[in-house]
Amino acid sequence: MTCVRLFRVQIAAGAALGAAAFGAPATAADLPLKSPALNAVYNWTGFYVGGHVGYGDGTLGPDTNPLPLQAVFFPHSITGGIGGFQAGYNRQFANRFVLGVEADATFVGPVDLPRRTLGPFNSSVDYVGTVRGRAGYAFNGWMPYVTGGFAWGRTQARVNDAAGSVISEPGQYQTGWTVGAGAEFALSGNWTAKIEYDYIDLSRRTLGLNDFGMPGVTIDPRLHLLKFGLNYQLGDSPWSATPTQPRLPESDNWSVHAQTTLIGQGYPAFRAAYSGTNSLPPGGQVQQTWTTTAFLGVRLWEGGELYFNPETAQGFGLDGTLGLAGFPNGEAQKAGAAYPRIRPQRYYLKQTFGFGGEQEDVADGPNQIAGKRDIDRLTLIVGRFAIGDFFDGNSYAKDPRADFMNWAMWASAAYDFPADLPGYTRGAVVELNRKDWAVRAGVFQVPNAPNTDVLVSNTSNGGAVVEFEGRYSIFDQPGKVRVGVFGNRGNTGNYAQALAIEDANPGLDINDVMAGIRKDNTKYGFYLNGEQQIATDVGLFGRLSWNDGRNEILSFADVDRSLSGGVSIKGSRWGRPDDTIGIGGAINGLSASH
Repeated sequence: MTCVRLFRVQIAAGAALGAAAFGAPATAADLPLKSPALNAVYNWTGFYVGGHVGYGDGTLGPDTNPLPLQAVFFPHSITGGIGGFQAGYNRQFANRFVLGVEADATFVGPVDLPRRTLGPFNSSVDYVGTVRGRAGYAFNGWMPYVTGGFAWGRTQARVNDAAGSVISEPGQYQTGWTVGAGAEFALSGNWTAKIEYDYIDLSRRTLGLNDFGMPGVTIDPRLHLLKFGLNYQLGDSPWSATPTQPRLPESDNWSVHAQTTLIGQGYPAFRAAYSGTNSLPPGGQVQQTWTTTAFLGVRLWEGGELYFNPETAQGFGLDGTLGLAGFPNGEAQKAGAAYPRIRPQRYYLKQTFGFGGEQEDVADGPNQIAGKRDIDRLTLIVGRFAIGDFFDGNSYAKDPRADFMNWAMWASAAYDFPADLPGYTRGAVVELNRKDWAVRAGVFQVPNAPNTDVLVSNTSNGGAVVEFEGRYSIFDQPGKVRVGVFGNRGNTGNYAQALAIEDANPGLDINDVMAGIRKDNTKYGFYLNGEQQIATDVGLFGRLSWNDGRNEILSFADVDRSLSGGVSIKGSRWGRPDDTIGIGGAINGLSASH
């Protein structure tokens, strides 16, 4: 039976609000090659919601020095990945004509720093939105259509100083019109897929830059968007069939989930004896982040699964995610923009080889397709993912969107795991699983320098981790312990060497010194991770981690030693099993030279 999981509210320190929407049913819908019923009739009438990803191109006009969505192909052009959300309503008439209305918002990908600071100014598009009519004709399970209506968007000019630093980002809203065409296809149950092209023409407007000693720039957007989307039809299934011709059964060959999380945090003014460039400002502030992730998975063949997770992120951590090592918002590193930005955060292939024997059930969930699998198995994963997807797991402190948000609580903080700025890398993982234990190992790309968004592929730099997981029971209460050892090699500076240079030349900036001595250096360490259920839906957890602390942190938090632990309680005891309440603490430290 097809169902929709409604919004789930989560409450944690820092006033976090999480929601899971569009959750796939216990057995997600199959991707059929024919109509979901032998003699079924599909009716397009009803409300729907969904999301889309795709590709955008166009121009902002002459002399705008445009920023690409991801890359420059020719002068005055913008091009790159896009993604967003849509909602609408259709009405199908007896003659099979379908009329509807749809509203959507489309966001662009982030731009790397070198392109953002190229020239005295750059222009870009923050987002575009439309409200359009749709007119189509229903060929039972698919519908071609044309569309058009009102469009608007926000454009921006980034003004750079002589050193290339952004000193101002004035923006403006522009309105216009859009026209396009597409086709939508019924999949199974309440799910449909669509492909759509939209042309967007926004009004010409001049953005004044007189305050910066430059003439105004005229921005005249002409955009081409190609979208691939999924929609969920709200209400009863739009498929109907005669009793003698039942619908084809749904299966477990694909899975769709989505989650949106809004986190607001703030603190009052406090007295600080010292404040540096990257210190937490003592004046107090309030910030928020908002992330929305789609978890798409499909079973390709026996044991083979493909996953894709597009994600939008908006907002800022406290002080731009600086000034704290055990940072209180685990989603903040994904954000860093006033308007949502789209990234293809995960795309990986997973192949499982079963050894036979006893099996276990696999529940439907994000990046998990319902079914059965052998307990004794070998699993290979290749692609882009977060290292925490497969290592350093914990049932009670793992996901900042669902439980503890502090970086030193949901991960082993002294594990400087390889990642780009949002926290993801590319690599390969292999896991051997038995009933009472598992061992897993992985190799990954590292950033080309500390805290950059560029992952490098070469034989001299990279990261690796090996983890053992043991499972046991105490008084019939399950528990797990994980032990991991890791090593990274990347372009980093040595703390002791930088301090020696600074001692000999006291006038030098220590950050400049560190940047000047970077070379291929190694960082290694370990982590211990334990969890123990003490009653149904009540558990304890703890982590201990350490690294050698000789060279710069490459990817994550400035922590060389960390100890954390706490207790977590599910809401089943008060009739709300999706609620979680917990309390925990962490102590983080640095090496002497750090």
